[in-house]
Amino acid sequence: MTTHPRFSHTTRAHSFNTAAAQYAANRPSYPPALFTTLEDLAARPLKGAKVIDVGAGTGIATTLLHARGADVIAVEPGEGMAAEFRRAHPGIPLVRGTGDALPLATASADFLTYAQSWHWTNPAHSLPEAFRVLRPGGALALWWNTVALDVPWIAAQAQRIDQYFEHAHPTEEDTATKTEEGTPTKPRKDTESHQRAAGTLTERAFKGAPEPPPHTHRIVRWSRHVPVDTHLANIGSHSAFLILGKEGTDAFLAEERTRLLETFPDGGVEEVYEVLVIVATRS
Repeated sequence: MTTHPRFSHTTRAHSFNTAAAQYAANRPSYPPALFTTLEDLAARPLKGAKVIDVGAGTGIATTLLHARGADVIAVEPGEGMAAEFRRAHPGIPLVRGTGDALPLATASADFLTYAQSWHWTNPAHSLPEAFRVLRPGGALALWWNTVALDVPWIAAQAQRIDQYFEHAHPTEEDTATKTEEGTPTKPRKDTESHQRAAGTLTERAFKGAPEPPPHTHRIVRWSRHVPVDTHLANIGSHSAFLILGKEGTDAFLAEERTRLLETFPDGGVEEVYEVLVIVATRS
């Protein structure tokens, strides 16, 4: 099975540059518990650590790492995203580059972090690059917000999104990308299947690497209450919708707005997320 060029991995990766402001305004952030978990899994504090946030986008995670006391440098390949980052966070250094070829010195960082961005890299290159840049004992940390499919309205919406994009005939890789962007495709009905799903994503994260590193993972659950229109703008900021085009995206989101207001007549929804965080430490 092949993927239409319009829905290719590269096209999706570059789609964010045309919607950086929408991304910054509507994408979910991350809870404090995530960073506590990261410190626990890495067995070292963020405060005072040299942190490289790769694929920093508009700076959602970068600013939170900075607030924890880390000395952060952002790395971002996209022109539009980098421009939005610099506009909003002029005091945090940013360099242009990708995870597959980091523009950074060897053994120069305590942490390399990838918030919603590792799946845009090629682990055959990005994993050796990460371990090159990390100091001995340094930690590579990857994480993704994924929607909580044990919440009925969220599971129903995820199914509608899947059905809407069936015509694109995604490959297995594209399905994985969509999952890692926050819209898992299969409901989890119990704790055991939940853990299996997390384990599958964790294994997939290092697919193609020369040798998967020793690593561990954990899930952090959290939620945010937002207006329906913010929720819809968040959905529309995902790459699959960005490359679909305004007409198709607007049509889908208009139908979703009607459905959501039937369920939430007060106009507010509680988005529930599970952050999958994976940490691998350089020996």
